[in-house]
Amino acid sequence: MVRVSDRDRERDRRHGVALVALSAVLWSTAGLFVRMAALDSWTIVAWRSLFTVLTLGAIAVVRHRVTPARRVIRLGWTELTAIALSVVSSISYIVALDITTVANVMTVYAALPFIATGIAFLWLHERVTKRFLVAGAVALGGIVLMAGAAATARDLLGIGAAVVMTAGFATQLVHAKRHPAMDTTVMSALAAAGCLLVAAPLAQPTLPTPAQLVACALFGIVTTGLAYVLVLAGGRLISSGEAGFISMLDVVLGPLWVWIFYAERPGGTVLAGGGIVLASVAWYLATHRGPEIDVDAAQIV
Repeated sequence: MVRVSDRDRERDRRHGVALVALSAVLWSTAGLFVRMAALDSWTIVAWRSLFTVLTLGAIAVVRHRVTPARRVIRLGWTELTAIALSVVSSISYIVALDITTVANVMTVYAALPFIATGIAFLWLHERVTKRFLVAGAVALGGIVLMAGAAATARDLLGIGAAVVMTAGFATQLVHAKRHPAMDTTVMSALAAAGCLLVAAPLAQPTLPTPAQLVACALFGIVTTGLAYVLVLAGGRLISSGEAGFISMLDVVLGPLWVWIFYAERPGGTVLAGGGIVLASVAWYLATHRGPEIDVDAAQIV
């Protein structure tokens, strides 16, 4: 008979999986909105961040009766670290999307679960399941296949920015789980404000067109605002590696949107690798049947 604690744990896990999966779908629209905006990286960061601040700031006021600005005077190293990680990863992501293909950025981003697992093992001493290792190995094969599409010299800087973004986001996942009392909504709002302060002086001084503003608004509200809150909240209910693994859905969906709407067609190798990644995630989620036997991460080495 299943104990209440096990039932509660499984309910929390399903909730966490749902939140992270939904965040991956929302996060995958980033490349689409960057293409829609058709602006330089700093201008996109500035306007997107403004809309994110307005959205998450309003949510914080309604939910907690406190404005993000009032929280600034009470920020400690935990909150400042979360804000810094978010600023670096957010700006790096947009820079990467602006100077290389969405498929290239997603190929690098696909390493997220492995980086998150390594950080969580070193920092939180988390353990991983055998199912995770099997699914991760299959997904890694898909990533290697996707990476087989050789990048040009122009793509190298974009790929480097994607590496910074991926490592920063993986650290964010572990950091949020390490500090569960941290308010992710307020922290995300403050991080967006930090991005705005960095990008505003470098952005174009002219007002974008209405269509470009709509693209930046959707980017700030849907992709950055809601997706960040969902993934950080859901990541607290499941392991850091699992959160990163489910987020790999973005690897497939991101290039799909720009392919459909902007004919930025990925090559056959990228499509095949993406299919393998998607299949590994689907298998991992479909085969979960409750508590599993953990494997100490040290045994992987």
